[in-house]
Order: sequence, then structure tokens, then C-alpha cells
Amino acid sequence: MSAEPELTHLPRLPTSRGIVPTPRTDTGRAATAEVRAGRAATAEVRAGRAAAAVARISDRGARIVAVTIALVWHLAIGLPAVLGYRTELAVPQVVIGGWLLVAAVGAFAGVRLLRDTALPALPMAGLLLAVDVAVFAAVGRPQLFSPANWVWGTLAWFFLVVLWGRPVRWLLALLAAHAGIALTAVALYGATGAADLARAGMALYGTSSLPVAVFTGALALAVSSRDRAASAAAANAMLAEREAAERARSERHDRLALVSGAATDVLTELAQGRADPADPEVQRRCVRAATRLRRLIAESDDVPHPLLHELRAAADLAERNGLPIDLVTIGTPPPLPVQIRRGLADPLTATLADARDWARLTIVAGPDEVVISLVTPDRTGPEVVGPPAEGRDGQVEHLDERDGKIRWTQTRWHR
Repeated sequence: MSAEPELTHLPRLPTSRGIVPTPRTDTGRAATAEVRAGRAATAEVRAGRAAAAVARISDRGARIVAVTIALVWHLAIGLPAVLGYRTELAVPQVVIGGWLLVAAVGAFAGVRLLRDTALPALPMAGLLLAVDVAVFAAVGRPQLFSPANWVWGTLAWFFLVVLWGRPVRWLLALLAAHAGIALTAVALYGATGAADLARAGMALYGTSSLPVAVFTGALALAVSSRDRAASAAAANAMLAEREAAERARSERHDRLALVSGAATDVLTELAQGRADPADPEVQRRCVRAATRLRRLIAESDDVPHPLLHELRAAADLAERNGLPIDLVTIGTPPPLPVQIRRGLADPLTATLADARDWARLTIVAGPDEVVISLVTPDRTGPEVVGPPAEGRDGQVEHLDERDGKIRWTQTRWHR
């Protein structure tokens, strides 16, 4: 490469830089496949999160219902009965103390449950069973089936609260233990008559079936909500993919029209014999058309940084045509629409197609600004060729300055 003339009157290029290697086709394909796989994985993760969020919302509603039923039943039904029959209880202090202990356990478990915090299920279940035994022993035979023996109707709801989120078999095992305690108390009190056994059986069935139904219903509702949300997310993903495919097809048609326009004129002249392939000007037109074709084709590649990919493709073509080129990148460009990328790249690729001897392409990018500069030898001769040419294409500024030795082309986008 020939010595590069010094550019004294133009902005100084940054000194810290990283040289970017020329990309290859297999690398681009691998990057495309990796990006697509990453997007598919991301879409799957998002769908899973959406389904899990719906399930959590559904489960939270069921938790509120379970905690409310347990505490309201304990306060509105259990407490008046205990206070009303306290003088007729065998050991009223134990029955009232057990009520207070279960109320504290229920409040603690309810707060933890509504905050979605893990509960120490087994210790709390063991504590409730201990209260169950103590209350049956303390109510006495006369109040065994009265409302004062509040564990018949209330305790199953607290089992439900402390075992929320656990398998159903845990709740069934706890209710079976509660039934065993109750029947043992019935037998020890001598209430073995048909009427007493029927009352015990109806009490156990009536107070256990509803908590089991709520527990299994809440679980089924959460699973159903998760499945419906996952199905809806999958349907939305399919719809988004269909719309993206339609947009991609429309963009391919537009790109095909641009590609055809980039090479049609020069190829037509060559085919009709109106252009001489040995003419340097015709060769430069062919190089410009090829450069633009390569950049337009690069637009369709699915890569993490499309602008860098398109500029590297143009630099790669220039290097293959024998032009020594120094490609410098500083920073990472933000995601940009195709039109802005074209406005940034087209003037530079056109100048690059005319370059001889050497070229230096510098890309300085940040979140809110992208500046691309191309420095090449000026092919117009030693005289200064007029003032800088400036322009603005939409959101992209274009500056072209020449002094007879150096040509400096810059495009700039600012948010």
C-alpha cells in the first residue's frame, strides 16, 4: 500500500481503534443461524413466563379465598361458640388457648402465603394436629359434638392453608390423621352409639370434602390457566411470525427492485455493445453496481449488527478487487431502520467503488449517534475542487470534502 498523504485540514481520526477482520460466508451463516435460534429461544422463554404469570395470578386468587374462609370461619363461627360454652367445657383454658394458637398460625401462614413466601408446612401441620388432640381431650363428653368443639369444622381449612402448593396427597393424609384423632376421641368418650357414629361421620365428611374440593379446584384452575396462556402465547407467536414473513416478502420485493436498478443500466449497455468493458469508466460503474448489489444483499442477512455487516460486506468486495482497506470500528451501532442504514452506507459505498491505492473506513457509534467516515486518495488532480458538498437525506447528514489529494466522505445520524 502506498504511503497515505496527511490530511491536515480535516477532523482528526480517533487513535484508539480495533481492526475488524473481513467476514466470511460460513461465519455469516453461522451468525444468522445463531441469531434465529436465540430469537426462537427468547420467544419460547417469553411464552413460558407469560403462562407462569397467568398461573400465578389465578393461584393468588385461590389463595386469598382459602385464607379468607379459614380466618372468617374461625372468627365468626368458632370464637362465639367457644365463648358461649366456655363454662361447660372440661378444660376451657386448653380449648381457648388452642383457638388462639390456631388463629396465630393461620395469620402467619396467610401472610406468608399471600406474599408468595415458602411455608414450613410439616412443622405447622404437626402443631395443628397437636392442637387437634388437645381440644378433643379438653372439651369433655357433653360438648363433643357441640359448636364449642371448633376443631370439627375449622381445622380442615387451616390444613388447607398450611399445605398450599403441596401435593393433594399431603392434605388427604392430614385429613385422615384428623379423622383418626376424632374417632379415637369418640371411642374413648364412649360415644359409640349409631347416632353418635353417624354424627361423627357426617361431621368429618362435611368439614373435609369442601377443603379438598377447593384445594383440587385451585390446582386444576392454575394448570388450566397456564395451558390456556401458553396456547394463546403460541398463537400470538405464530401470528407475529406470519406478519414478519409478510413484511420480509414485501422487503424482498423492494430490495429486488433496488438490486435490479443498480445493475440494469450498465448490463444493458454492455449487452447492446454501447459500453466497452475495457473502458475504465465502465469498469468503475461495474464496481459501483457490484458494491451496491453486495450491500443490498447483505441487508437480508439476519445478524446482530446489520449496519456493520453491510459495511463489512462492501469493504470485503473492495478488498477482493485489490483495494487495500483499513476498517476501523469504535462502539456498537444501535438498531436502525433499513432506510437510515441505506442513507448511512450508500454514499460511502459509492465513493469506495471509485477508490484507488488505499482506503480507510471508520465507524464511530454510540447509543444516540453513528458517524461513518471514508478517507481515500482524490482522483481529481492536485487542484482544490470547490467547497465541501453537504446534504441531508431524511435523518442522515452527508458531507463530501476534497482537496485534490484526499477525499473525505462522511455520513452522520443523530437521534
